[in-house]
Amino acid sequence: MYFKKIFVAIALIGLVVAAIIAYNIYQTMFVSNTAFNNDEAYVFIPTNATYQDVRVQLEPLLKDLDKFDALAERKKYPNNIKAGKFVIKKGMNNNDIVNSIRSNNIPVKLSFNNQESLERLAGRISTQIEADSLELFTVMSSPEFLKANNFSSQTALGMYIPNSYEFFWNTSAEQFRERMLKEYHRFWNDARLANAKTIGLTPEKVMTLASIVQKETAKVDERKRVAGVYMNRLNIGMPLQADPTVIYAIKKTSGNFDQVIKRVLYKDLVLDSPYNTYKYAGLPPGLITMPDISSIDAVLNYEKHDYLYFVADVTNFGYHKFAKTLAQHNVNRQEYVRWINQQGVNR
Repeated sequence: MYFKKIFVAIALIGLVVAAIIAYNIYQTMFVSNTAFNNDEAYVFIPTNATYQDVRVQLEPLLKDLDKFDALAERKKYPNNIKAGKFVIKKGMNNNDIVNSIRSNNIPVKLSFNNQESLERLAGRISTQIEADSLELFTVMSSPEFLKANNFSSQTALGMYIPNSYEFFWNTSAEQFRERMLKEYHRFWNDARLANAKTIGLTPEKVMTLASIVQKETAKVDERKRVAGVYMNRLNIGMPLQADPTVIYAIKKTSGNFDQVIKRVLYKDLVLDSPYNTYKYAGLPPGLITMPDISSIDAVLNYEKHDYLYFVADVTNFGYHKFAKTLAQHNVNRQEYVRWINQQGVNR
């Protein structure tokens, strides 16, 4: 009878211990361990991150980091860390969290437009993926890469078609560049190549002219008409005389792309730069900004008309007045000059 009581006691103790262990396992694996109030939080795990790096990001998001550590160790996560962007949803337990940050790398929406240089584009991209701006600029401006793909330092910006794309956050600079090259060739499909051939321009020259159109007007519905003016000038050998190219020349010559220039002065027109289309006929050697797709297609499908001149319309802001003759243009221009002088815009 005495031994029987001992066995019963041992059995009861075993059940209690088992229950405690089961409870701890349940608490560790299946009880909510999130400490934030939003519906979800994101963790960005860098390439070659250590478990300590991950813990630093998780610490403000979890109620009990020690319990997470215990389960992560049991599931061998510290030896199998993956880089990327991962989501942790409110109310997740440790088991769900480990599974999410181990295998659920989610893509990010990457977008860019209207950058004036590869440096600025690299800076813009670096805020959206892991690669930093120096890495991006280095691979984007690589002379070997540009030569192998028929680009120059002046036309390289045209390889990056403004849009929204899906990338994994841990995309490297090289991976970004290669993906954008594919997107460039996808953009220049048979129809667009045929249009470029019809109007007598290479894709690179289309992009250059589109960049000027982009700077001339923010009105999408006016871009085909503006493109038509420049095509008319090109076709008769008339200088483009595009103010945005002069502004770009000033910025490029000074190295200051942050300056704001609202008015081109007569003294600016003699600036000796290949981007000064008052001084040099034809298209400049490369893009002056990154054109939208609407500007590119506006050049490829430019409006056929007889206009050779245009100037800002002070009665319909954002749009322009177009003229077929220099005499009519001068009338329109004087109206604009009077208005801008009244505004006190000197630069």
